[in-house]
Amino acid sequence: MAVFLNNGVVVTVNAVDLSDHVSSVTLNRQFDELEVTAMGDSGHKFVKGLEASSVTIDFFNDTAASETLATLQAAWGASTTVTLKQTSAATSATNPLYTMSCLVNGTTDINGAVGDLGTQSVTWNVNGTVAITTS
Repeated sequence: MAVFLNNGVVVTVNAVDLSDHVSSVTLNRQFDELEVTAMGDSGHKFVKGLEASSVTIDFFNDTAASETLATLQAAWGASTTVTLKQTSAATSATNPLYTMSCLVNGTTDINGAVGDLGTQSVTWNVNGTVAITTS
């Protein structure tokens, strides 16, 4: 069994590495379930439908050029490439690269109270499918 500390995930948005501005990331891989239950079946039956994945990322806001807010603003309202990898090590079967196209939507550019860190949590739907590269 492989056990790992999940603090080295590499996150890029539109080819900009924002890993040092991410506190959490979750890739939600799922597909639609289509019911194909027929007369006489004793229980429900399902088949795989279209992929319906999403990614949730918690960012630390940063106003510097090529950091969080500038990168997300440049991609705002457009489909952009997002990549995730467990560590910065080479892509392999044990460190696959997940590549997806996401509609950048639902950002929170200003968030927090006096003395708080500026953060935002986004969930973007994947356009199409998540590609997994292992070499």
